[in-house]
Amino acid sequence: MTDLTLTVMRLGFLAVLWLFVIVAVQVIRSDLFGTRVARRTATAQTGRQQPPAQRQQTARQAPPRRGAAAGPTQLVITQGSLAGTTVALQGQTISLGRAHDSTIVLDDDYASSRHARIFQDQSGQWYVEDLNSTNGTFLGNQRLTAPTPLQPGAPIRIGRTVIELRK
Repeated sequence: MTDLTLTVMRLGFLAVLWLFVIVAVQVIRSDLFGTRVARRTATAQTGRQQPPAQRQQTARQAPPRRGAAAGPTQLVITQGSLAGTTVALQGQTISLGRAHDSTIVLDDDYASSRHARIFQDQSGQWYVEDLNSTNGTFLGNQRLTAPTPLQPGAPIRIGRTVIELRK
């Protein structure tokens, strides 16, 4: 074996060794400090902000929903790493899980990447649905097997996280 071949093999081995060390440090760092959750706003999602006149026009065009005044207006996380977080309910589907594109990103070891969703039907009733998660979604003490209607104040439990609909 020539000296050139031996030197190239040593440098290659050294590069692979350093790559392993860097990956190991990144894994340890993410375990110690957790994943970063970027705050999402309407501006960040679209990449640009609407002019004020267009925002007012969009707000006027939205038709009022039946039963919206009497129904829940917010989703509150009461227990878990995000305790105290409030999400305004505006008729959109809310996805829950560890995936970064979820509406509420759960930093919980017992949550799946796409764990559950909370949605509103045409009549204005809110439902919670488990998305075939490993550890299940619980409404009170009952494990969900199908989309289930939600009442304000009923606790939804995903791992160590507890969520409630509130008026």
